[in-house]
Amino acid sequence: IGMHFMNPVPIMKLVEVIRGYSTSDAVTLTVMELSEKLGKVPVEVNDYPGFIANRILMPMLNEAIYALYEGVAGVYEIDTVMKLGMAHPMGPLQLADFIGLDVCLSILTVLYQGFGNPKYAPCPLLVNMVTAGKLGVKSGEGFYDYTESRKAEKIAKQFL
Repeated sequence: IGMHFMNPVPIMKLVEVIRGYSTSDAVTLTVMELSEKLGKVPVEVNDYPGFIANRILMPMLNEAIYALYEGVAGVYEIDTVMKLGMAHPMGPLQLADFIGLDVCLSILTVLYQGFGNPKYAPCPLLVNMVTAGKLGVKSGEGFYDYTESRKAEKIAKQFL
C-alpha cells in the first residue's frame, strides 16, 4: 500500500491511496480511514506508474514544453490559453516551475520506462533546462524568472 500526497501537502486535500496487487481490503480500508483522519480526501488507485495524477498531468506539462520547444507559442501564450481557455488556476509552464523541472523530468522518466510509450518521453528542452540547473522556482529560474519574486510575473530571458 502507498500514499501519494499532492504538493503542497498542508494545502492540497487529495491523497492517492495506492493499492498493490496483493493488498487486502482491510489494509486499504485502514489507510483510507487514516487519510480522512488526516483531513485528506482519499482516492483509491491501483499500483501503476504515475498512479492517476501524474499519469495524466505530466504528459500535459510535457506537451506544453514541446509546444514552446517547437515554436507553436511562447510561455505567456501557452499559460494564458490554459488558464483562460481551460479554466486552469495556473498555466502548465508555471505549474512545471512550481513542481520543479527536475521533479517533472524524473516523473516523466519513470512513466516512459514503466510503459515504454513514447508519449511519456521527456521533451529535449526539459532535459536541457534541468541539465543547466534551471529547475523552476527552487533555482530562481525556469520558464519564468523568480529572482525578484516567487510569482510567475516575469518570463525567463531565454524565452523572450
